[in-house]
Amino acid sequence: MKKFILVVVLALVPTLFFGQSVFDKFDGPDDVQAVIVNKKMFEMIGKVNSKDKEGQQYLNLVKQLDNLRVFTTSNPKIAADMKATAIKYMKTAGLEDLMRVSDKGKNIRIAVKSSGRGNQISELLMFIEGGAKEESVVLSLTGLFDLDDISVLTDKMNLPGGDDIKGASKTKK
Repeated sequence: MKKFILVVVLALVPTLFFGQSVFDKFDGPDDVQAVIVNKKMFEMIGKVNSKDKEGQQYLNLVKQLDNLRVFTTSNPKIAADMKATAIKYMKTAGLEDLMRVSDKGKNIRIAVKSSGRGNQISELLMFIEGGAKEESVVLSLTGLFDLDDISVLTDKMNLPGGDDIKGASKTKK
């Protein structure tokens, strides 16, 4: 019986770690708007043809992405949980601060994990703590990409924090 339980536990443990994100708990509550795009969707987008230079840059970037998760809320309790989760994840996942901005009660923090291949990044996490009447946002992006290309993605997909990422790509150089 002990062997059976051990086998079941060992079989289930990998499912806890693969495909899951610490931010998945924010997918579902009514006060949270969620956008989740997985690798399959990025592959489908990458098959579209584009004739202009910016469109081609976007398609090349999309082919290199694995997951995009964006969670937005104006609920102060959920926003506080998002902040705590983001800060804890930045520490445990080995992300390094790229940029911090504090302006008129709005705090923005962008952290990245380098891939070890030159200027390539394997993960980007952005947390925007909204001011008094603004929304808080967590944006998590994984894959293999260059920070300069991300501004194209945020423009094309109309993602929150795009201007902040543009500013971070300029400061990284």
